[in-house]
Amino acid sequence: MNTLYVAPVGSVAGPPLDWIETAARAWFPFPIGRLPTLQIPEDAYDAVREQYGSVELMKALARAVPADGIRLLGVTEADLGLPVLTFLFGQAQLNGPVALVSLCRLRQEFYGMPPDEELLRQRSIKEALHELGHTFGLTHCAQPACVMSLATHIGLVDSKGESYCGPCASRLERRVAASAEK
Repeated sequence: MNTLYVAPVGSVAGPPLDWIETAARAWFPFPIGRLPTLQIPEDAYDAVREQYGSVELMKALARAVPADGIRLLGVTEADLGLPVLTFLFGQAQLNGPVALVSLCRLRQEFYGMPPDEELLRQRSIKEALHELGHTFGLTHCAQPACVMSLATHIGLVDSKGESYCGPCASRLERRVAASAEK
């Protein structure tokens, strides 16, 4: 059976894993499973940038995909970066089994503001659905309200919706069905 797995990568505080699993159930016709906590690789930390390299975390996730896993979404509190990008809200393998979401910059506390659980819920769901969409071959959408629209700053995350637009939803449905047949 094909299972979509969610896994904490390092310590993940609060209910974001539950929110993400609930949203995944609404969009993906697979059983949803949760893996035990995966450790952040020691070599992932970049002391100069004070961030974690997303590539190293993605490699660790790729090694952790269970045999029955159709997808694995890692969720971390670590602040993620790439050499060519200042930060990432998440990353995914296009048409691949692995995706990663960072809660770090989705939290209001990162911006010096008080915690806002509802805002964190919305942002977590949007980013999880966005990265999972990439794993099923969806690219960035030009419709700003679509969860697949590109978000290069938190304001763009906040301005998009918690769902796929009609065309993206149709593409996703076809690609999920094709993946389930494999």
